[in-house]
Amino acid sequence: MDIFAGVPVSSLPRAVDWFDRLLGDVESYHPNDIERIWTLIAHDHVYVVVAPDDAGHGRLTLFVDDLDGFLSSAAERNVVPESQETYKNGVRKAVFRDPDGNEIGVGGKG
Repeated sequence: MDIFAGVPVSSLPRAVDWFDRLLGDVESYHPNDIERIWTLIAHDHVYVVVAPDDAGHGRLTLFVDDLDGFLSSAAERNVVPESQETYKNGVRKAVFRDPDGNEIGVGGKG
């Protein structure tokens, strides 16, 4: 199974800047004038699409092997979570908000 998850945004340049800083050095491309796609791993993609009426209503959660490392790298790129929590099973989640208010969660154990 593959994933192609989309996030609605109001401004493509603003969203690209923010997601580039959140995701770091991953392959990305513009398939057209209203989208940008990031390839997280083979066959797993996140994209933003200009859809002003839906902007701010998206929710997406990514899981990483090294949450602390991801958070540290994101902070170096001036992106910090608005909140963090730890579930009873030890899984942690950091919640980020893009400029439109879409919720981007990043979870992991360490």
